[in-house]
Amino acid sequence: MPNTILIVEDEFLIAVEMEEVVRDLGHHSAGIADDMDSAMEKASEQIDVALVDINLADGATGPLIGERLAADFGIEVIFVTANPGQLGQGVSGTVGALEKPVDLTILKQVLDYVIAIRKGEQVDPPKRLKLFGD
Repeated sequence: MPNTILIVEDEFLIAVEMEEVVRDLGHHSAGIADDMDSAMEKASEQIDVALVDINLADGATGPLIGERLAADFGIEVIFVTANPGQLGQGVSGTVGALEKPVDLTILKQVLDYVIAIRKGEQVDPPKRLKLFGD
């Protein structure tokens, strides 16, 4: 069953490439947001996973966006960022962080993992995914 993925990324080419990968993996795209306002406009309880960068068009709002997506909409949030150190020990309610650059194989592994844990399955995380709380 396809899942719905929201991409929160302000670098247009990266966002479009991520969206293409999401679709190639058989999932639906909920669209691309590049700041807090557009992310909140696109957010809904029908979204399963959000891939969120930290530094966006309106500044370093990614952590707050991720926290709100998780808390308000029940979305599984993975930060995809070149700066995972900015997240410290993590962001409340979110799953973890993946350091850019990210290729198709890694993104597939991470999405498969997040979707499995969303279903309550016990699976090992991909090695490149830094889980929060570990």
